[in-house]
Amino acid sequence: MRLRFVEWGGSHDTVAEEAVLPDDATHAVSQNELPMALTRAEGRQVVQRWLAEARISRDSARFALPPSQSLDLGAGDVVRLPGQDGEGAALYRVDRVEQAEAQIIEAVRIEPVVYQPLQVAEDHPRSDPFAAPAPVLPLFLDLPLMRGDEVAHAPHLCASARDWPGAVAVYGADLGGAFALEELLPARATVGITRTPLAAGPVGRWDRGADLEVELIGGSLDSAEGRAVLNGANRLAIGDGSPDRWEVIQFAEASLIAPNRYLIRSRLRGQYGSDGQMPDLWPEGSYVVLLDAAVEQLDLSLSQRRLAREYRVGPARRPYDDPSFVALTASFDGNGLRPYAPVHLRADGALGADLTVSWIRRTRIEGDSWDLEEVPLGEETEAYRIRVMSGPTVLRDDRVTAPSWTYDSAAQAADGAVAGDRIEVAQLSARYGAGPAASMSLA
Repeated sequence: MRLRFVEWGGSHDTVAEEAVLPDDATHAVSQNELPMALTRAEGRQVVQRWLAEARISRDSARFALPPSQSLDLGAGDVVRLPGQDGEGAALYRVDRVEQAEAQIIEAVRIEPVVYQPLQVAEDHPRSDPFAAPAPVLPLFLDLPLMRGDEVAHAPHLCASARDWPGAVAVYGADLGGAFALEELLPARATVGITRTPLAAGPVGRWDRGADLEVELIGGSLDSAEGRAVLNGANRLAIGDGSPDRWEVIQFAEASLIAPNRYLIRSRLRGQYGSDGQMPDLWPEGSYVVLLDAAVEQLDLSLSQRRLAREYRVGPARRPYDDPSFVALTASFDGNGLRPYAPVHLRADGALGADLTVSWIRRTRIEGDSWDLEEVPLGEETEAYRIRVMSGPTVLRDDRVTAPSWTYDSAAQAADGAVAGDRIEVAQLSARYGAGPAASMSLA
């Protein structure tokens, strides 16, 4: 027989005590639970008494009494009955009385010695030392659309810690307002730090450059087949920790080289239009986040986009003003609404004569099908911003509604454009504004 209960005097762990009859060959186990706090000795006494009581109660008796002898006999009364085959008298507890012409009595055997306290060795409970709740590492990620069913303007959020508190609460407030619970993160995200730099790489094909070494705070990384990666597996965000600076990459190979340290190879860079966020170099110490179910979207209304708000993130079992909570102020552009940068930017002609600049647009919505003659626009209207730049100075700023623009010689002369100046083309969104720009130098 096995009894589970809460251990008193320690860390209030759920423990079990059991008792076994030494001459019983059966493997059957009767399990019971008590919603009580007991010492281990008390639990041992209870289970031993239950086992002895259960074995003795196998002996039962059924007998009849005339009404004249049973008027004062009821359930719970104890009677003494003579034993069989020369055995001495035994005590029986009446469990059932059936009223008829003669009263039928059903009783089970009892032994008073079973209810006497047993001398059981006491075990000292183990008490874990108090560990104050430590702050977690929260990260906001304002990411582009990846699956397509996300809320386009809402940022993502995750948290990680070596000593995970079980669940993390996210409280938010407008600047100077009252805090309210906005999100509960039940799972620790797989977050790490890069231990080697990552240089810019090719977009749209496999990056088989130098290995990227990362050290994880918690979690693990797994390799995946190339076809699974092309279908969306092993998405990873790399960035500097600010909400807006994240590049989405994917990887096929992750090799464990030391505890919590991995080498990431065979990467796809600048996924989902994040090539506009790819710098010349992600330095050592950049953050990486595995984009799985532990990374959740924040419930942010459309009217709160681009408004600075205050957040407090910490253990869910603590109030938001506890020292273990991390205070943050952040605003989000809603990068799920951001247009992709155009590609294949080219110019026909020469500086000093008419230049015709053309490009191919991309879409952030349903653009992976090969069956379509043209990918969906993804915006309310097709529009582009063209700028001629001389260093940080804007020489010309135009708008067009088709993927082509002519820079005639008269405009070049009026602008004073020279070799080395740049032409930048960005797609426009009525809800977001200009997306990342594709650029080329005048020659």
